[in-house]
Amino acid sequence: MYRKDYLLRLVEEMTQVISKVFGLKQEKKHVEALWEIDEMLSRQFRLNSKLLNSLSPDDIVQLFRSGEMVEADKLQSAARLLEEEAELDSEMEKLEEGKALFIKVLHLYLAAALHDADLRLYNLPQRIDSLLERVHAYGLPNTTERLLFKYAEQEGRYAAAEDSLYRLLSRGAADVREGKLFYERLLTLNSETLKQGGLPLSEVEEGLRELNTRFSV
Repeated sequence: MYRKDYLLRLVEEMTQVISKVFGLKQEKKHVEALWEIDEMLSRQFRLNSKLLNSLSPDDIVQLFRSGEMVEADKLQSAARLLEEEAELDSEMEKLEEGKALFIKVLHLYLAAALHDADLRLYNLPQRIDSLLERVHAYGLPNTTERLLFKYAEQEGRYAAAEDSLYRLLSRGAADVREGKLFYERLLTLNSETLKQGGLPLSEVEEGLRELNTRFSV
């Protein structure tokens, strides 16, 4: 009950802050909008934008770890604020900073989703899809690509997971054994589930053959 009440209060306050930031963006008051984001980060998470921009995505995830658990809903909330900051960077033509921050936010969203975040709080799957579309031309860091691979499989997007796997394999960031285990997991699923995931049984079998041909020594 406490967690539910806390999340309700957090989402309510987040909604108010994001609405205020939107209004400030409309008025071209970008600096004031950044102040609002930073104040919310400090008030809710005892963090600030400067610190979060200096840390790697994995280090940020660790900040939201409590014992063996990641506080995934806090993590996705902080990431939602950073997404607004990335939007502001883009509007202020700080394109490189904005690009880097969008990729970092995507990593944090994926990590939150993989740690059982409430996907409904901020329409997390849609936010992930939007960011993937936004950054697809740049290529993802291997650590983020690996999260994307796991997330796509978790969500039943098997064709997307396969694409991600092959990007990792081509960079030497995954090995053949991981690929084989992926296809073996898919082969335990029924044909309709595979088809809905964009990877019919015939393509799973073909993918496994191609994996052995292209990457086995």
